[in-house]
Amino acid sequence: MIHLQIITPESTVFDGNVEWVTLPTADGEITVLQGHVPVITTLAPGAAVVRCDGAETVYAVSKGVIEIDEKGVNLLSDIADRADTLEESAVEIAREAAEKLMSEKRAIAEAFAEATAIFERELARLRTVRRHRAGRSSPHTLSS
Repeated sequence: MIHLQIITPESTVFDGNVEWVTLPTADGEITVLQGHVPVITTLAPGAAVVRCDGAETVYAVSKGVIEIDEKGVNLLSDIADRADTLEESAVEIAREAAEKLMSEKRAIAEAFAEATAIFERELARLRTVRRHRAGRSSPHTLSS
């Protein structure tokens, strides 16, 4: 048996002995069995599957950290919701709202990047005009 703790900023979601746990990482899924080598890695958003007393429980997890040592597994995640407590329609509505927000933020970021490019282009033009007008060729004599 392996001791597993699933901890979020709000609470300890799970604290007990398990047969094994499968976790999503940035490099793919890993399954932790008793005697696993010590590892510290990043947790990727996805499903954590816990096998305990012959039954599997699935948790929706987001980014975080996984620590595996001789004492067990500590999973620190922003969220850890049991899949059987989630309502698909509510999750879909939340996903659509997040997608809309991302789209709005992307538009703002693109506008900022475009404005920055225009600013840099016009600043280069201004420096060039000032240099030409002053008859100097050294950029160190110009101020922006």
